[in-house]
Amino acid sequence: MSVLDLSPILKGSTPAQAFRNTLNLARHAEEWGYKRYWLAEHHNMPGIASAATAVVIGYVAGGTSTIRVGSGGVMLPNHAPLVIAEQFGTLESLYPGRIDLGLGRAPGTDEPTTNALRRGRGDSVDQFPRDVMELQAYFRAAVPGQAVRAVPGAGLKVPIWLLGSSLYSAQLAAALGLPYAFASHFAPDHLLAALALYRDEFRPSEALQRPHAMACISVFAADTDREAARMFTSLQQQWVNRRRGISGPLNPPLDSTERLWSDLERGGLEQAQRESIVGSRDKVRRALEAFIEKTGVDELMVTGQIFDHASRVRSFEIVAEMAIQSSESANV
Repeated sequence: MSVLDLSPILKGSTPAQAFRNTLNLARHAEEWGYKRYWLAEHHNMPGIASAATAVVIGYVAGGTSTIRVGSGGVMLPNHAPLVIAEQFGTLESLYPGRIDLGLGRAPGTDEPTTNALRRGRGDSVDQFPRDVMELQAYFRAAVPGQAVRAVPGAGLKVPIWLLGSSLYSAQLAAALGLPYAFASHFAPDHLLAALALYRDEFRPSEALQRPHAMACISVFAADTDREAARMFTSLQQQWVNRRRGISGPLNPPLDSTERLWSDLERGGLEQAQRESIVGSRDKVRRALEAFIEKTGVDELMVTGQIFDHASRVRSFEIVAEMAIQSSESANV
């Protein structure tokens, strides 16, 4: 079990507070036994504070001791591979054995912002595999006469994951022999097909001998179903607003969503969020078990855009408690 954190900026709050909340949740996650704590790169989104992903990873890793910290992910089209190698080589040097590098193919933003990032070079989709392989090469030990090397970075074993919500990244992860993470928390349509493709076409590599798959889902866990459903309305508002072209911080929850959206918007929301798990302890436990059985994933990553920080922390605590109970039951 692991955590994906988008460092939500709350309505009426600031990015500084979002970062303090992130570190607080990471420390709790470490205490509760979560394996990884990943942060995601998004740009020009007033509700997400983790744009400078490597910087926030360093902040979280420096404030924790044992939990792995990484990117879920770095959007590689926005960056030169050498820069990412140097950033994550630096992180691995500072926090050895604790850094993960998850890579995404999308820019994580809109077209004007992509151009502002100065990576809108009109590259074909084939550039992403080349960039991934170039990045892998920078992490290998430098050889005599090598003209360009990552310092730090060369010779460091930073695990690379490929992330995606389609068959493309699943196929590439299989071809390169890399671990694969599916974004079923916002785009679940190709979940089972992507996992099957990844497993069927996997080729062993120096990095990985057998396929290793993870899926991310949204979980809103509370002491009652009603409380969990109310927490979920913050994400629902955010999803609908983005489809309307409205950006802003994460809104507080609503007691009712009546008249919040059209029938068409409701259908799209239900489709995109159909893997989200919302409810009290027993409901969440049954849903988690069913998801794991359905997908056969090796790891599960949990996220939750929850407005009230105490409620957010409590949601992850409930999931951790159930994971511990399931593990103890399996060992009996």
